[in-house]
Amino acid sequence: MRRLSIKMRITLWYAAVMTVTVAAAVAFLFYASRKEMRSSTAYTLQDILREDFAQIDCEDGALVFDEDFAGAQGDVSVSVFNADGGFLYGKTPKGFAIATPFADGRLREIVSYGTEWYVFDRMEALDGYGSLWLPAVVSADAVAKTYGSMLRKALLLLPALVLLSAVIGYLLTRRALRPVRQITATAEQIGESRDLTRRIALGEGRDEVYVLSNTFDRMFDKLEEAFEKEKQFTADASHELRTPTAVILSTCEYAAAHAETLSQAQSAISSIQTQAQKMSALLSQLLMLSRADQGQEKLQWEPVDMSELTELVAEQEQEAAAARGIVIHTQLEPHLLLLGDETLLMRLLINLLENAVKYGQENGIVHIALTQDEDSVIGSIRDNGRGIAPENLDRIWGRFYQEDASRGEASGCGLGLSMAKWIVEAHGGSIRAESRLGEGSVFTFILPKKNRIS
Repeated sequence: MRRLSIKMRITLWYAAVMTVTVAAAVAFLFYASRKEMRSSTAYTLQDILREDFAQIDCEDGALVFDEDFAGAQGDVSVSVFNADGGFLYGKTPKGFAIATPFADGRLREIVSYGTEWYVFDRMEALDGYGSLWLPAVVSADAVAKTYGSMLRKALLLLPALVLLSAVIGYLLTRRALRPVRQITATAEQIGESRDLTRRIALGEGRDEVYVLSNTFDRMFDKLEEAFEKEKQFTADASHELRTPTAVILSTCEYAAAHAETLSQAQSAISSIQTQAQKMSALLSQLLMLSRADQGQEKLQWEPVDMSELTELVAEQEQEAAAARGIVIHTQLEPHLLLLGDETLLMRLLINLLENAVKYGQENGIVHIALTQDEDSVIGSIRDNGRGIAPENLDRIWGRFYQEDASRGEASGCGLGLSMAKWIVEAHGGSIRAESRLGEGSVFTFILPKKNRIS
């Protein structure tokens, strides 16, 4: 059974169900018809007896029968007996022996000489004579002729109905499973061509197949987006690693060929160390983001004083800011406590503050504010740099994205804001950026005090 297609299995099940249903319907029809036949036979015999009794008179104590009283109507035979069961007039069918006692107003089934008969007895009182018994007799075979004919027709019709239902079921199943064939064909095409831009695109529909198709299309959208991000990530990571690698190799080659003094060797080693530190920082951030994507980066939950932590980070970044003539100004509400991972929250503040210093205006100002409401700690870092183009505000959270042309000459690996966004969301918060070209940017984050992710 498992080797058959779903279409064929549904057809066979449909045909089997229809066979049982039709057979049950025919059986019920035969049963109901048989009951109706008995009832109809009783009414027919009763009517015949009523007509025949009307043709009997009594003159001077003797019975007189009209000429129309022949004792038979078609397959029905009628006899007349006195109250004691003595035969007076009429006919009885060949092979039938009348059975007494009679049963007034009731249809009897009698087997006589191997033949089944229907007998309906009726007692009538005739003026001037007394009571008479009038039994009407008809062969069960004669009554069953119509029933037998209907049975034969039904038995001939049953296979035709089953075959017709199977054909209709097959066609309906074929039509119903047509979208499944389209889903299969599209999946095969994607697998063979590795083209994730293909879609099933069945259109709008409410049944399960359309829901499945739309689910597959949404899955393909996510897969395409994930693969594109993976390709871009690989290309950007290769690009970022290629520059320091090239510097290290060229410095090593130069030092090996030209360094004659300890001072020259130390200069080359210092340059190599700087590039290696950049690579180490990049690889560390890539490792963290990779673990975050896989859900393997576990947060260490503990009470954190965000005010104290922000003040500490601002002091650490003061030297880098002073190199560009930037003043860091803080406006912090004291002792703002929340539940979080202190190391990651420090990385969040460092990344945002480094971003503001790196892309802020020289001899400008960076403003850090920290406030709270009933449930959250709200932080903002504002610079007065050249700002971000509106069309790029959503792109700045992407990995390796840098808007160098519009944000200054400083360069980085482009992972800081991506990591900051992940850290905030890992704490159940949110972060947004607002900017105007020529006026600067402000990054605002909201962190819940009592984290539900713990």
